[in-house]
Amino acid sequence: MTSTPAVPETVTSPRWRDRKRYWWPLGLLIPLSPFLSWFLVEHLHLGLFWATGAWILVLVIPIADLIAGEDGQSPPDDAIPLLQKDRYYRWCTYLFAPLQYVGLVFACWCWVHAPMATGEKIALAMTVGVVAGVGINAAHELGHKNETVERWLAKIVLAQSLYGHFFVEHNHGHHVRVATPQDPASARFGESFWAFLPRSIIGGLTSGWQIEKARLHRREKRVWSPANAIVQTSAMSIAVFGALIAAFGWQITPWLLLQAFAGISFLEAANYLEHYGLLRNRRPDGSFVKVRPEDSWNSDHLVSNLFLYQLQRHSDHHANPRLRYQSLRGHATAPQLPAGYAVMIVCAWIPPLWRRLMDRRVLDYYDHDLTRINTRTAQL
Repeated sequence: MTSTPAVPETVTSPRWRDRKRYWWPLGLLIPLSPFLSWFLVEHLHLGLFWATGAWILVLVIPIADLIAGEDGQSPPDDAIPLLQKDRYYRWCTYLFAPLQYVGLVFACWCWVHAPMATGEKIALAMTVGVVAGVGINAAHELGHKNETVERWLAKIVLAQSLYGHFFVEHNHGHHVRVATPQDPASARFGESFWAFLPRSIIGGLTSGWQIEKARLHRREKRVWSPANAIVQTSAMSIAVFGALIAAFGWQITPWLLLQAFAGISFLEAANYLEHYGLLRNRRPDGSFVKVRPEDSWNSDHLVSNLFLYQLQRHSDHHANPRLRYQSLRGHATAPQLPAGYAVMIVCAWIPPLWRRLMDRRVLDYYDHDLTRINTRTAQL
């Protein structure tokens, strides 16, 4: 295998402090981006600023990553118990939900009442879609926790993007089957993002429903009932969309659907790059070994980590899914992406560019042994 960057510095002093502690609220700029879009258009009179949320994702964060560089520091083991208990970090994610929905209501008002051309309405839908996509990531963080309030907040956040099944499938499907041919959210070597997108959406929904159906059968409960987490989240989405359409009229329907699709696409682009081509080792009986840090692509770019709640430290997340985002650590043995998620998501949208950047990295990582790579023909 090719060499990997040195492990981020781990300080063992009991006086260790999270140098990013007071920077985490920066992530809340994303749900505020509809308001920022309106402010910039109002004062600069340029309609392109309705897409401010998208510009933040594809321009501002990559440039900031380039300037700030990599993080380079992980919390030591003896600091993690206190980090886990520190409720300050929880409020940085708790606040996402109310800000997300205030921004969504404001966007609906703009679609109806602001003087906007069709292209500008599409641009605002992209901004709201970025909020929805990052919101799914916030729900990802919340949904892994055991506290009731966090799990319900995860479902509420997912309602905007019509992606409530993610709450079930990610925890009980993806984490079990990650980096195997059976996982719809693990991209195969040579598979374009545009081929992966429908496979992951349909496969994830089907898998999530089967998982929830089996859970309810074990508990001797009806599948079509309020106890079904996917029914719950679907009802939330219907309630949210119904309330907004009742308040602002049917004309907002296409924009609501467009922002939901954009949010799903942003999230699935992250899924695509997180495990592209990676395949877990097998035991002699053909079963897969436990997930290792080597089964996820990582990136430790500082600014992207702040906006994505350290989703980029994906190896540690899969190894320790109950760890909160502030406690995640870098892994020297994990394969490394050439840039932060914001840059790599854009690259994923352009298949020739993606394959030029990533295929040789996959091949080098596995010493060009195709039997160790997750391909379309990998043995199930």
